[in-house]
Amino acid sequence: VLLDWVPAHFPTDAFGLAMFDGTALYEHADPRLGFHPDWNTAIYNFGRREVMSFLVNNALFWAEKYHLDGLRVDAVASMLYLDYSRKAGEWLPNEKGGRENLEAVEFLQRMNKELYGHHPGVMTIAEESTSWPKVSHPVHEGGLGFGFKWNMGFMHDTLRYMAREPVHRRHHHSDITFGLLYAFGENYVLPLSHDEVVHGKGSLLGKMAGDDWQKFANLRAYYALMWGYPGKKLLFMGQEFAQRAEWSEERALDWHLLDAPAHEGVRRLVKDLNRVYRDRPALHARDCEAEGFHWVVVDDAENSVFAWERHAPGERPIAIISNMTPMPRHDYGLRLSRGGTWREIINSDAAIYGGSDLGNGGIISAADDGYARITLPPLSTLMIEAA
Repeated sequence: VLLDWVPAHFPTDAFGLAMFDGTALYEHADPRLGFHPDWNTAIYNFGRREVMSFLVNNALFWAEKYHLDGLRVDAVASMLYLDYSRKAGEWLPNEKGGRENLEAVEFLQRMNKELYGHHPGVMTIAEESTSWPKVSHPVHEGGLGFGFKWNMGFMHDTLRYMAREPVHRRHHHSDITFGLLYAFGENYVLPLSHDEVVHGKGSLLGKMAGDDWQKFANLRAYYALMWGYPGKKLLFMGQEFAQRAEWSEERALDWHLLDAPAHEGVRRLVKDLNRVYRDRPALHARDCEAEGFHWVVVDDAENSVFAWERHAPGERPIAIISNMTPMPRHDYGLRLSRGGTWREIINSDAAIYGGSDLGNGGIISAADDGYARITLPPLSTLMIEAA
């Protein structure tokens, strides 16, 4: 259970913390520091010792009393920059003349040190969308101390790619490959979060290109690609069975959709992906390390095919191969890291998931130099494991 924790700002309602004792007690009195123009909210005075203690102890409270697994810290970028969403003249520089909020940096470092120090099993995740360095690096190395960072780039790029008609994807190949250039600079979480299925954005299924069959096939292929992609996985409620409607806090999830084979197929795929991810260290042990990743096919934009391998010390490698067009690819040639037999452990096009059931009969044979010819089903992702 992750809590969406918001120390970046707070509402100005009379019943809240704003002007708590008749003065600016928790917030800055100067609106250039204490008022957030995006949300019409107040900003905490992180430089005040009592305010920092209040917030740090609040973080500890959730771990101690409610035994949460972690805190997803909202809007970290707005905390780090004094000029965030402000024009010239609307903000005040720090003591060094810069735009960095040094007091907020000190608060985040202390919060992470205290939380990890008292509750080693708890994680913190920063929703941070800028190039601020070392967000998920330890404080003693000059980092902010978060365990993980929200990978906004992965989410935006890959969803944009999946929304395109397959015939156009060849021109946007980098929407999938670009993220691997920076995937190991931080400890990333791949977030398909609540933010993507509210406020008129629709559901993940609705974002996929094509007719109804293709939407489901695209979504299954996308999920399998994501589970094979470096980084921790996050999926918001209802998307595990491809809810059609946009999420709303005013009603329950559309559980009745599980009576439909296509929706039950997505649920079953997510269940199997979780099992494979958990049971095979090659998929998770080096999620945040470049040594755990190796490209197999990076430049086949013409066919919209991607392939890479995931590795872990002493473990059998797993290759992830995606065909993002509705055209099946027979006898597709690629070179794996070792020869011999490879087993199909996930095929998003399998009949049990609602697919067309095209594949390789569960077995792929590679030559001694690793070269293999395989069948790539339409709009699919395969995971194959060296035997």
